[in-house]
Amino acid sequence: MIWLTWRQFRAQAIVAAAALAVIAIALGVTGAHLAHLFDTSGVAACQAHGDCGTLTTSFMNQVKASLTYKVLYDGGAVLLYAVPAIIGVFWGAPLVTREVETGTFRLAWNQSVTRTRWLAAKLGLIGLAAMVTAGLLSLMIGWWASPIDRALGLPAGRNGPGGENRFAPLLFGARGITPIGYAAFAFALGVTIGVLIRRTVPAMAATLAVFTAALVTMSLWVRPHLITPLHATSALIPANIDLLSTGSTVGSPMTVGAAVNLPGAWVLSNQSINASGHVFTGPAPKTCISGSIQACNAYVGRLHLRQLVTYQPASRYWPFQGYETAIFLALAFALAGACFWWVRRRRLS
Repeated sequence: MIWLTWRQFRAQAIVAAAALAVIAIALGVTGAHLAHLFDTSGVAACQAHGDCGTLTTSFMNQVKASLTYKVLYDGGAVLLYAVPAIIGVFWGAPLVTREVETGTFRLAWNQSVTRTRWLAAKLGLIGLAAMVTAGLLSLMIGWWASPIDRALGLPAGRNGPGGENRFAPLLFGARGITPIGYAAFAFALGVTIGVLIRRTVPAMAATLAVFTAALVTMSLWVRPHLITPLHATSALIPANIDLLSTGSTVGSPMTVGAAVNLPGAWVLSNQSINASGHVFTGPAPKTCISGSIQACNAYVGRLHLRQLVTYQPASRYWPFQGYETAIFLALAFALAGACFWWVRRRRLS
Protein backbone atom coordinates (compact mmCIF):
# COMPACT_ATOMS: atom_id res chain seq x y z
CA MET A 1 0.00 0.00 0.00
CA ILE A 2 2.89 2.37 0.71
CA TRP A 3 4.35 1.65 -2.73
CA LEU A 4 0.99 2.36 -4.38
CA THR A 5 0.59 5.59 -2.41
CA TRP A 6 4.04 6.69 -3.51
CA ARG A 7 3.24 5.90 -7.15
CA GLN A 8 0.14 8.06 -6.96
CA PHE A 9 1.96 10.86 -5.15
CA ARG A 10 5.32 10.91 -6.92
CA ALA A 11 4.37 13.66 -9.42
CA GLN A 12 3.51 16.08 -6.61
CA ALA A 13 6.64 15.03 -4.73
CA ILE A 14 8.88 15.71 -7.73
CA VAL A 15 7.32 19.14 -8.28
CA ALA A 16 7.77 20.01 -4.60
CA ALA A 17 11.39 18.85 -4.58
CA ALA A 18 12.19 20.82 -7.73
CA ALA A 19 10.59 23.96 -6.31
CA LEU A 20 12.56 23.60 -3.07
CA ALA A 21 15.78 23.20 -5.05
CA VAL A 22 15.16 26.37 -7.05
CA ILE A 23 14.31 28.33 -3.90
CA ALA A 24 17.40 26.96 -2.14
CA ILE A 25 19.64 28.17 -4.97
CA ALA A 26 18.10 31.66 -5.00
CA LEU A 27 18.34 32.02 -1.23
CA GLY A 28 21.85 30.56 -1.09
CA VAL A 29 23.25 33.01 -3.63
CA THR A 30 21.70 36.13 -2.08
CA GLY A 31 21.83 34.94 1.54
CA ALA A 32 25.62 34.80 1.62
CA HIS A 33 25.82 38.47 0.62
CA LEU A 34 23.15 39.47 3.13
CA ALA A 35 25.01 37.67 5.92
CA HIS A 36 28.25 39.42 4.91
CA LEU A 37 26.45 42.76 4.94
CA PHE A 38 25.25 42.09 8.47
CA ASP A 39 28.68 40.94 9.69
CA THR A 40 30.42 44.03 8.32
CA SER A 41 27.74 46.40 9.62
CA GLY A 42 29.03 46.06 13.17
CA VAL A 43 25.55 45.34 14.56
CA ALA A 44 26.47 41.91 15.92
CA ALA A 45 29.55 43.23 17.70
CA CYS A 46 27.70 46.03 19.46
CA GLN A 47 24.94 43.86 20.89
CA ALA A 48 26.91 43.29 24.10
CA HIS A 49 27.01 47.04 24.74
CA GLY A 50 23.30 47.58 24.04
CA ASP A 51 23.74 50.79 22.01
CA CYS A 52 23.29 49.76 18.40
CA GLY A 53 20.86 52.41 17.20
CA THR A 54 22.94 54.04 14.46
CA LEU A 55 24.50 50.81 13.20
CA THR A 56 21.20 49.00 13.12
CA THR A 57 19.47 51.85 11.31
CA SER A 58 22.25 51.90 8.72
CA PHE A 59 21.99 48.14 8.16
CA MET A 60 18.20 48.21 7.83
CA ASN A 61 18.40 51.14 5.41
CA GLN A 62 20.72 49.11 3.18
CA VAL A 63 18.31 46.19 3.28
CA LYS A 64 15.33 48.38 2.44
CA ALA A 65 17.24 49.99 -0.42
CA SER A 66 17.72 46.64 -2.17
CA LEU A 67 14.72 45.58 -4.23
CA THR A 68 16.02 42.00 -4.28
CA TYR A 69 16.16 41.78 -0.50
CA LYS A 70 12.73 43.41 -0.17
CA VAL A 71 11.15 41.00 -2.66
CA LEU A 72 12.79 37.92 -1.12
CA TYR A 73 11.90 38.97 2.42
CA ASP A 74 8.26 39.72 1.68
CA GLY A 75 7.97 36.91 -0.86
CA GLY A 76 9.38 34.41 1.60
CA ALA A 77 6.74 35.33 4.16
CA VAL A 78 3.96 35.03 1.59
CA LEU A 79 5.32 31.69 0.42
CA LEU A 80 5.33 30.22 3.91
CA TYR A 81 1.62 30.97 4.18
CA ALA A 82 0.83 29.89 0.64
CA VAL A 83 2.58 26.51 0.75
CA PRO A 84 0.45 25.02 3.59
CA ALA A 85 -2.67 26.29 1.80
CA ILE A 86 -1.50 24.71 -1.47
CA ILE A 87 -0.80 21.46 0.35
CA GLY A 88 -4.28 21.42 1.83
CA VAL A 89 -5.97 22.31 -1.47
CA PHE A 90 -3.99 20.18 -3.91
CA TRP A 91 -2.65 17.35 -1.74
CA GLY A 92 -5.31 16.97 0.94
CA ALA A 93 -8.68 17.70 -0.66
CA PRO A 94 -8.26 15.37 -3.70
CA LEU A 95 -6.69 12.54 -1.70
CA VAL A 96 -9.92 10.68 -1.02
CA THR A 97 -12.32 12.49 -3.36
CA ARG A 98 -10.28 11.48 -6.40
CA GLU A 99 -10.49 7.83 -5.34
CA VAL A 100 -14.23 8.15 -4.74
CA GLU A 101 -14.95 9.90 -8.04
CA THR A 102 -12.98 7.34 -10.06
CA GLY A 103 -14.07 4.36 -7.94
CA THR A 104 -10.49 3.11 -7.50
CA PHE A 105 -10.92 2.75 -3.73
CA ARG A 106 -13.05 -0.35 -4.37
CA LEU A 107 -10.16 -2.02 -6.17
CA ALA A 108 -7.85 -1.38 -3.23
CA TRP A 109 -10.31 -2.81 -0.71
CA ASN A 110 -10.92 -5.87 -2.88
CA GLN A 111 -7.21 -6.68 -2.68
CA SER A 112 -7.45 -7.49 1.04
CA VAL A 113 -6.49 -3.95 2.03
CA THR A 114 -8.57 -2.71 4.94
CA ARG A 115 -10.00 0.78 5.00
CA THR A 116 -7.83 1.63 7.99
CA ARG A 117 -4.62 0.52 6.31
CA TRP A 118 -5.60 2.23 3.06
CA LEU A 119 -6.18 5.59 4.77
CA ALA A 120 -3.25 5.22 7.18
CA ALA A 121 -0.78 4.79 4.32
CA LYS A 122 -2.11 7.84 2.52
CA LEU A 123 -2.30 10.08 5.56
CA GLY A 124 1.02 8.92 6.98
CA LEU A 125 3.17 9.19 3.85
CA ILE A 126 1.73 12.34 2.33
CA GLY A 127 1.19 14.04 5.70
CA LEU A 128 4.85 13.49 6.54
CA ALA A 129 5.85 14.83 3.14
CA ALA A 130 3.73 17.93 3.76
CA MET A 131 5.41 18.66 7.09
CA VAL A 132 8.90 18.02 5.69
CA THR A 133 8.23 20.34 2.76
CA ALA A 134 7.00 23.17 5.00
CA GLY A 135 9.80 22.55 7.50
CA LEU A 136 12.56 22.68 4.89
CA LEU A 137 11.09 25.81 3.33
CA SER A 138 10.85 27.51 6.72
CA LEU A 139 14.42 26.47 7.55
CA MET A 140 15.78 27.92 4.31
CA ILE A 141 13.86 31.18 4.50
CA GLY A 142 14.61 31.51 8.20
CA TRP A 143 18.35 31.08 7.52
CA TRP A 144 18.24 33.67 4.75
CA ALA A 145 16.30 36.21 6.83
CA SER A 146 18.22 35.58 10.07
CA PRO A 147 20.41 38.72 9.75
CA ILE A 148 17.28 40.84 9.47
CA ASP A 149 15.48 38.93 12.20
CA ARG A 150 18.48 39.33 14.53
CA ALA A 151 18.26 43.07 14.03
CA LEU A 152 14.56 43.15 14.88
CA GLY A 153 15.19 42.95 18.62
CA LEU A 154 17.61 45.87 18.76
CA PRO A 155 16.44 49.34 19.90
CA ALA A 156 16.57 51.09 16.53
CA GLY A 157 16.13 48.02 14.40
CA ARG A 158 13.19 46.18 15.84
CA ASN A 159 11.21 46.60 12.63
CA GLY A 160 11.80 44.76 9.37
CA PRO A 161 11.84 46.06 5.80
CA GLY A 162 8.08 46.52 5.91
CA GLY A 163 8.01 47.95 9.45
CA GLU A 164 6.99 44.66 11.04
CA ASN A 165 7.91 43.19 14.41
CA ARG A 166 8.70 39.46 14.81
CA PHE A 167 5.38 39.07 16.64
CA ALA A 168 3.46 40.84 13.88
CA PRO A 169 0.59 38.68 12.57
CA LEU A 170 1.97 38.41 9.05
CA LEU A 171 5.54 37.65 10.12
CA PHE A 172 5.03 35.37 13.11
CA GLY A 173 3.49 32.53 11.12
CA ALA A 174 6.20 32.79 8.47
CA ARG A 175 9.07 31.86 10.76
CA GLY A 176 10.18 29.04 13.00
CA ILE A 177 8.18 25.85 13.36
CA THR A 178 4.65 27.18 12.90
CA PRO A 179 4.61 26.44 9.12
CA ILE A 180 5.01 22.74 10.00
CA GLY A 181 1.87 22.88 12.11
CA TYR A 182 0.05 24.84 9.41
CA ALA A 183 0.98 22.27 6.76
CA ALA A 184 -0.14 19.31 8.89
CA PHE A 185 -3.42 21.02 9.71
CA ALA A 186 -4.09 22.12 6.13
CA PHE A 187 -3.45 18.62 4.79
CA ALA A 188 -5.65 16.93 7.38
CA LEU A 189 -8.32 19.58 6.86
CA GLY A 190 -8.32 19.01 3.11
CA VAL A 191 -8.67 15.25 3.54
CA THR A 192 -11.48 15.64 6.06
CA ILE A 193 -13.45 18.08 3.93
CA GLY A 194 -12.90 15.81 0.93
CA VAL A 195 -14.27 12.83 2.84
CA LEU A 196 -17.34 14.81 3.84
CA ILE A 197 -18.08 16.53 0.52
CA ARG A 198 -16.77 13.79 -1.82
CA ARG A 199 -16.39 16.25 -4.70
CA THR A 200 -12.92 17.47 -5.55
CA VAL A 201 -13.48 21.07 -6.67
CA PRO A 202 -15.93 22.02 -3.90
CA ALA A 203 -13.64 20.35 -1.35
CA MET A 204 -10.66 22.34 -2.59
CA ALA A 205 -12.56 25.64 -2.32
CA ALA A 206 -13.88 24.79 1.14
CA THR A 207 -10.41 23.78 2.34
CA LEU A 208 -8.92 27.11 1.30
CA ALA A 209 -11.74 29.06 2.95
CA VAL A 210 -11.62 27.15 6.25
CA PHE A 211 -7.81 27.18 6.42
CA THR A 212 -7.71 30.94 5.87
CA ALA A 213 -10.37 31.47 8.52
CA ALA A 214 -8.41 29.31 10.98
CA LEU A 215 -5.23 31.35 10.50
CA VAL A 216 -7.08 34.65 10.89
CA THR A 217 -8.81 33.40 14.03
CA MET A 218 -5.53 32.24 15.53
CA SER A 219 -3.74 35.47 14.67
CA LEU A 220 -6.34 37.95 15.88
CA TRP A 221 -8.17 36.24 18.73
CA VAL A 222 -6.32 33.17 20.01
CA ARG A 223 -2.60 33.96 19.88
CA PRO A 224 -2.71 37.05 22.14
CA HIS A 225 -4.18 34.89 24.93
CA LEU A 226 -1.85 31.88 24.72
CA ILE A 227 0.31 33.36 27.51
CA THR A 228 -0.82 35.92 30.09
CA PRO A 229 0.75 39.26 29.07
CA LEU A 230 2.94 41.43 31.29
CA HIS A 231 2.16 44.99 32.36
CA ALA A 232 4.62 47.84 32.78
CA THR A 233 3.68 51.15 34.43
CA SER A 234 5.96 54.20 34.39
CA ALA A 235 5.75 57.97 34.53
CA LEU A 236 4.70 59.46 31.21
CA ILE A 237 7.56 61.65 30.00
CA PRO A 238 6.40 64.58 27.84
CA ALA A 239 9.50 64.25 25.66
CA ASN A 240 8.38 60.75 24.68
CA ILE A 241 4.88 61.78 23.54
CA ASP A 242 4.31 60.59 19.98
CA LEU A 243 0.50 60.82 19.88
CA LEU A 244 -1.60 63.76 20.94
CA SER A 245 -5.04 64.30 19.51
CA THR A 246 -7.94 66.51 20.55
CA GLY A 247 -11.23 67.73 19.21
CA SER A 248 -11.70 71.19 17.78
CA THR A 249 -13.20 72.75 20.92
CA VAL A 250 -12.11 73.29 24.49
CA GLY A 251 -13.28 70.42 26.71
CA SER A 252 -13.34 67.86 23.89
CA PRO A 253 -11.88 64.37 24.43
CA MET A 254 -8.10 64.16 24.38
CA THR A 255 -5.80 61.23 23.69
CA VAL A 256 -2.15 61.09 24.73
CA GLY A 257 0.34 58.36 23.80
CA ALA A 258 4.05 57.92 24.40
CA ALA A 259 6.70 55.82 22.69
CA VAL A 260 7.43 52.35 24.09
CA ASN A 261 11.02 51.29 24.71
CA LEU A 262 10.66 47.52 24.79
CA PRO A 263 12.87 46.21 21.94
CA GLY A 264 11.41 43.21 20.15
CA ALA A 265 8.33 43.07 22.41
CA TRP A 266 4.78 42.53 21.21
CA VAL A 267 2.89 45.56 22.52
CA LEU A 268 -0.78 44.69 22.99
CA SER A 269 -1.87 48.05 24.37
CA ASN A 270 -0.26 51.38 25.24
CA GLN A 271 -2.39 53.68 27.37
CA SER A 272 -2.00 56.85 29.38
CA ILE A 273 -3.70 56.65 32.78
CA ASN A 274 -4.37 59.19 35.52
CA ALA A 275 -3.64 58.94 39.24
CA SER A 276 -6.76 56.87 39.86
CA GLY A 277 -5.76 54.30 37.23
CA HIS A 278 -8.35 55.26 34.63
CA VAL A 279 -7.48 55.85 30.99
CA PHE A 280 -6.89 59.54 30.41
CA THR A 281 -9.43 61.02 27.99
CA GLY A 282 -9.13 64.76 28.64
CA PRO A 283 -10.78 67.23 28.63
CA ALA A 284 -8.64 69.18 26.21
CA PRO A 285 -7.60 72.66 27.49
CA LYS A 286 -7.32 75.79 25.41
CA THR A 287 -3.55 75.37 25.45
CA CYS A 288 -3.82 72.17 23.39
CA ILE A 289 -6.49 73.57 21.05
CA SER A 290 -4.91 76.84 19.95
CA GLY A 291 -1.48 76.79 21.57
CA SER A 292 1.83 75.33 20.47
CA ILE A 293 2.72 71.67 20.73
CA GLN A 294 5.41 72.56 23.28
CA ALA A 295 2.89 74.29 25.50
CA CYS A 296 0.50 71.36 25.22
CA ASN A 297 3.24 68.88 26.11
CA ALA A 298 4.14 71.02 29.11
CA TYR A 299 0.49 70.95 30.21
CA VAL A 300 0.41 67.16 29.90
CA GLY A 301 3.58 66.98 31.98
CA ARG A 302 1.90 68.84 34.82
CA LEU A 303 -0.88 66.21 34.91
CA HIS A 304 1.59 63.57 36.17
CA LEU A 305 0.10 60.88 33.95
CA ARG A 306 1.46 57.36 33.85
CA GLN A 307 2.04 55.08 30.89
CA LEU A 308 0.53 51.58 31.10
CA VAL A 309 1.91 49.10 28.57
CA THR A 310 0.53 45.58 28.15
CA TYR A 311 2.98 43.42 26.24
CA GLN A 312 4.57 40.07 25.52
CA PRO A 313 8.37 40.23 25.96
CA ALA A 314 10.70 39.21 23.15
CA SER A 315 11.86 36.22 25.25
CA ARG A 316 8.44 34.58 24.77
CA TYR A 317 8.77 34.34 21.00
CA TRP A 318 9.70 30.64 20.93
CA PRO A 319 7.16 29.58 23.58
CA PHE A 320 4.49 31.20 21.41
CA GLN A 321 5.85 29.31 18.41
CA GLY A 322 5.70 26.05 20.31
CA TYR A 323 2.18 26.55 21.65
CA GLU A 324 0.74 27.55 18.28
CA THR A 325 2.42 24.66 16.47
CA ALA A 326 1.16 22.21 19.09
CA ILE A 327 -2.40 23.51 18.66
CA PHE A 328 -2.38 23.00 14.90
CA LEU A 329 -0.75 19.57 15.20
CA ALA A 330 -3.42 18.56 17.72
CA LEU A 331 -6.12 19.77 15.33
CA ALA A 332 -4.48 17.78 12.53
CA PHE A 333 -4.50 14.58 14.59
CA ALA A 334 -8.11 15.20 15.59
CA LEU A 335 -9.12 15.64 11.95
CA ALA A 336 -7.20 12.51 10.98
CA GLY A 337 -9.06 10.60 13.67
CA ALA A 338 -12.36 11.92 12.33
CA CYS A 339 -11.35 10.71 8.84
CA PHE A 340 -10.62 7.21 10.12
CA TRP A 341 -13.95 7.06 11.93
CA TRP A 342 -15.89 8.31 8.90
CA VAL A 343 -14.19 6.01 6.39
CA ARG A 344 -14.62 2.94 8.61
CA ARG A 345 -18.24 3.63 9.58
CA ARG A 346 -19.70 5.25 6.49
CA ARG A 347 -20.15 4.35 2.86
CA LEU A 348 -18.04 6.45 0.50
CA SER A 349 -20.42 6.00 -2.41
